Amino acid sequence: MEFANNFQEMGLDPKIQRAIEEMGFEQPTEIQSQAIPLIKQGFDVIGRSQTGTGKTMAFAIPAVEKINIHHEEKNSVQVLIMCPTRELAVQCSEEIKRLTKYSGGVKPVEVYGGAAMDRQITRLKHANIVIGTPGRIMDHMRRKTLKLDNIKLVVLDEADEMLSMGFKEDMETILRETPQDRQTVLFSATMPPSIMAITEEFQKNPQLIQINKKQITVDNIEQNYVDVPMGRKSDALKLLLHYYKPSLAMVFCNTKKMVDELSEDLIKSGFNAEALHGDLKQSQRSTVMDKFRYGSTAILVATDVAARGIDVNDVEIVFNYDIPQNNEYYVHRIGRTGRIGKKGTSITICSGRRQVITMKEIAHALKSTVNQIDVPTNADINSRLNETNIQTVQEVLNGDISQQYKDMVNALLEKGYSLFDIACAGLQIHFSQTETNISDIVTERKQYKNSDNKFSKIILDIGRASRVAPNHLVASITERSMLHGSDIGKIEIYDDYSIVAVPSATADEVIDMMYGAKVCGKPVKTRLFEEKLNRSERRSKKFDDGKKKNFSPKNSPKHSNKKSPASRKNIRRNSKRQG
Repeated sequence: MEFANNFQEMGLDPKIQRAIEEMGFEQPTEIQSQAIPLIKQGFDVIGRSQTGTGKTMAFAIPAVEKINIHHEEKNSVQVLIMCPTRELAVQCSEEIKRLTKYSGGVKPVEVYGGAAMDRQITRLKHANIVIGTPGRIMDHMRRKTLKLDNIKLVVLDEADEMLSMGFKEDMETILRETPQDRQTVLFSATMPPSIMAITEEFQKNPQLIQINKKQITVDNIEQNYVDVPMGRKSDALKLLLHYYKPSLAMVFCNTKKMVDELSEDLIKSGFNAEALHGDLKQSQRSTVMDKFRYGSTAILVATDVAARGIDVNDVEIVFNYDIPQNNEYYVHRIGRTGRIGKKGTSITICSGRRQVITMKEIAHALKSTVNQIDVPTNADINSRLNETNIQTVQEVLNGDISQQYKDMVNALLEKGYSLFDIACAGLQIHFSQTETNISDIVTERKQYKNSDNKFSKIILDIGRASRVAPNHLVASITERSMLHGSDIGKIEIYDDYSIVAVPSATADEVIDMMYGAKVCGKPVKTRLFEEKLNRSERRSKKFDDGKKKNFSPKNSPKHSNKKSPASRKNIRRNSKRQG
């Protein structure tokens, strides 16, 4: 069977074709070119596929085309997609929503544990595509809020992962509840006996697709990350660019707004950069892509979707300015470097412990190694540049030097200058460089353990009413500041606010770094807490970010002392810091 080289040859719905083009896809991946025609023709399919091969679109495109929006069954579930995790279900749902941007009547709904059941039940009443984890799908089946009588297509995404997570019985129960004439598509990175058993029982003459594993290897890419304070990511990127001086580099951001802001910042700092995202006109995108492809633009700042159509073999380094939204995006990003057998480098810029953990989880899922490196200092940049310049001079010295320059040196010697001074002057003229004007970034977390044990209290406008716990406060502060959990002192949690003791030397810094922070998903305001407050301020329940400098509601520690001994004991018990 011949496979399509582009999406136009697949005979897709024009509305879906339009969405694909807007998403930045120009050519299908290997698994897409093979799977889409087979699924469209109604074959059961087994796709042996790893993360980063484009498998989501391989089943999403034909799945959407299966939906009959004009039949009386238009509001019944016609496609069921099972995923091992909540994150993968959300990702798949978002891809389908982008794919159906111009297709009315297609209504995808994701269902997974940990989310409100009543909201899912309401949305399921009008859904025709359901994407979910086996456990939550079973919950809805038991509640009769999900009926599978009209299922045309079932997709098992990352089937081996679902089996390893203990979903075998749920998967089999769900499949047995679907019509026997349904179409079944299965994707799995491995083919253990348990997977083969499922295919034998639930698939009819499945077509096997195995992609070229070399297509997605990241073995020749050196993967690194840096951990920098919040607010210094831009400085870190600039220092890295000064240090590596790549002839071609890509910088990935998660949003179009960040792409615009970052590219503008780089240009103002003297870098040869361009922005690429979906809001640009096609003519603008083509111009930007051509300039980067042919080397007239050194740094391309792009979103994931916009960069998918770029195929450049000489990208030296990829920077993840924002943490990728999922594993597939990470593979797509770093796969821009290290092509056609060349070595490549990727650096992810993290801010805080939570982002570092996320980066390590991505690497673990891909069975690859990611190394922490330090952000280069100005001294590192100068030292590396000097080494490069010395090599350049050595190459000239080892070759033939023009007589013209020998005559110039002799003329300067006759004027009384020494050979040393002449050489220094020549190097300065040829290798003159401007200072970076960027202060060094210290990536090692500081330990603020004062011998005199001085602490200051900061107050955050969130408390027990928002179900906040001490670990939530510690995680938010350590993520955004340079403190460790062991640096933080006593934590007091009240109904509407919390008080946290931090080393006095860091209090102002912590307050600044907590600007825009969220705790338990809610934005919080933070300021210095002072014990001596007047009566009107103690009565105030509003956390004013305006003229007032202090805050203390009526249930402040001072008022708490008037409560009964039992009440005070409960407050101390509830406020005691965990672990």
